[in-house]
Amino acid sequence: MSRVIRPRRGRWRWLPLATVAVAVLAACTGPGADTTGTTRAPVEVGTLESVAFVTHGSPGDAFWNVVKNGAEVAGEKLGVRVEYNSSGDPGQQAKLIDNAVAQRVGGLVVSMANPDSLKESVERAVAAGIPVVTINSGESESAKYGAIGHVGQSERLAGEAAGSRLKEAGKSKMLCVIHEAGNIGANDRCAGATQGFGNATTLQVDINNPTDAQARIRGALEADRAIDAVLTLNSQIAARAVDAARESRSPAAVATFDLNSDVVEAIKAGSLLFAVDQQQYLQGYLPVVMLQLYKSNLDTVGGGKPVQTGPAFVDKNNVDAVGGLVAQGTR
Repeated sequence: MSRVIRPRRGRWRWLPLATVAVAVLAACTGPGADTTGTTRAPVEVGTLESVAFVTHGSPGDAFWNVVKNGAEVAGEKLGVRVEYNSSGDPGQQAKLIDNAVAQRVGGLVVSMANPDSLKESVERAVAAGIPVVTINSGESESAKYGAIGHVGQSERLAGEAAGSRLKEAGKSKMLCVIHEAGNIGANDRCAGATQGFGNATTLQVDINNPTDAQARIRGALEADRAIDAVLTLNSQIAARAVDAARESRSPAAVATFDLNSDVVEAIKAGSLLFAVDQQQYLQGYLPVVMLQLYKSNLDTVGGGKPVQTGPAFVDKNNVDAVGGLVAQGTR
């Protein structure tokens, strides 16, 4: 599913968060060290006309809809055509990248949950002289594959912070729920959470089968009554974990990564302890800015290092303020 956004006059949406972020990042631009293992073809300096996004999000996923919002607003403000495509299947995602290269897009933005499956396609884009920015997943492989930068949060560090926060809440045994098999970002989150928390176990579920995911979480809580903390890595699975804890009559506190309206309401109601917010709107918005700067002046935002968008934490103390931004589609 794709949509082409063309620049339209008189419909600029000026958002303070985006404006501040762009100003800060633009002030930090400059030539960075090229640490890539892939040879980049020369990029002709000029005007960025089009950017293709290829992500691993499922169509209609609330998280990725916010990424798409950020990309479209950036494209509208900068006069850049933005085409957004996604697939949860790595093979299909690679084909979408190849299609974008064949169409000679001006820039490419890719999320790499399964980097090995996308390596050849991303490297072909780089070899064709198309600047690439990776987002969300694949931070470690980004420069190796030839991308000019990465936008996202360090998943291991974010996981460690979440685990530490649960430990500080007085919890003693954690269940970390992985919702996508083979997603290196999800694995890193649980590994970091285990490091920050200590006594933890993991559970694999399938985000595409939410009923089964809820049943599996409930079963884990019924089988081990010592579990008093559940950490989910996705806002949709968070709701299932809350229901599973209630059905199993478990006293376990539930926390999650990522935001949506249901997570906001659950935090307000006290059924979710907190959410780790990676500010995914910026993962859509900032790459368009980075590619525009690179194409027009060969500016490399971040100096070849990842641009971090999180983690931030949303709990009962700030949920009212952040909840309004979620409703706007910017958080």
